[in-house]
Amino acid sequence: MAYLLQQLANAVPLAALYAALAFGYAVAFGVTKRADITYGAIFAFSGQILLLFTELAFNRFWLVLPAALAVGACASILYSLGTGLWIGRSIMLPLVRTSPNTVIVAALGMMIVLMETARLASDTRAIWLPPFLNDVVIFWSDGLFKVTLTYIQLIDTVLMWAIVAIGALILKRTAWGRVWRAVTDDPLAAELCGTSADRVFLVAYAAASLVATICGILATFYYGSMDFGAGLMFGLKVLLISAVGGYSDPLRSAGGAAALAVVETMWGAYGPFVWRDLVIFSLLVLLLVMSRRERVIL
Repeated sequence: MAYLLQQLANAVPLAALYAALAFGYAVAFGVTKRADITYGAIFAFSGQILLLFTELAFNRFWLVLPAALAVGACASILYSLGTGLWIGRSIMLPLVRTSPNTVIVAALGMMIVLMETARLASDTRAIWLPPFLNDVVIFWSDGLFKVTLTYIQLIDTVLMWAIVAIGALILKRTAWGRVWRAVTDDPLAAELCGTSADRVFLVAYAAASLVATICGILATFYYGSMDFGAGLMFGLKVLLISAVGGYSDPLRSAGGAAALAVVETMWGAYGPFVWRDLVIFSLLVLLLVMSRRERVIL
């Protein structure tokens, strides 16, 4: 029983990460209507920039760890959000208006550019953060076995669920949320009603990039590093996990992604770990084919 409770506790931070990523991806997908693995690349890129500038501040400027982490986080937000804005304005928006299917190819190209930029900037070194906020909070105890989570896990979980909650509130309760829904339903009709579909596209893409950036920073704080190949892995994974709840509603997409995180954690706990990714990706493809919630997915 205690082991099961621990695995459910372990699923909570992963569910928060998947939910926040799926929510941000659905916001961007609403205006692009095409698969865009650039989102996962920005997620990984933000973590890699965080590591690069944190190391610089800690080893070259001799800052204490909290200050170095703050420098890394600020640099990550600046670089990653700026990159997302540039990609949205200069690449994705023109392609969506002229040849939407080329968005898929352009996203693959941008993912390679971001991965290689981060790799070259760090001289192909794996940079690791020192552990911090690793003290545990005990939720339940059964003799020697204790159900615990660390402070960094709890902080990440709260912040990621806050992203989902605030984003859902903005989409449902504000004028911008209504305009976003109008543009996702019919950009031309929204234009005829006086709405700038291009401006909504850029704001939505920037919002999605911000969510990916924050999630990348928080995930790197917890895991301690970010692999150079994580852009491709998370790009594909986010693309598929967002489909569990459907792309049309970011909140429902987040809920489906959170449910998938629980399934993934349970498989890792009770099934052969080496088969985990194969099983999860196969399940996602099966759900995507069976549901067909969107007219255009790829």
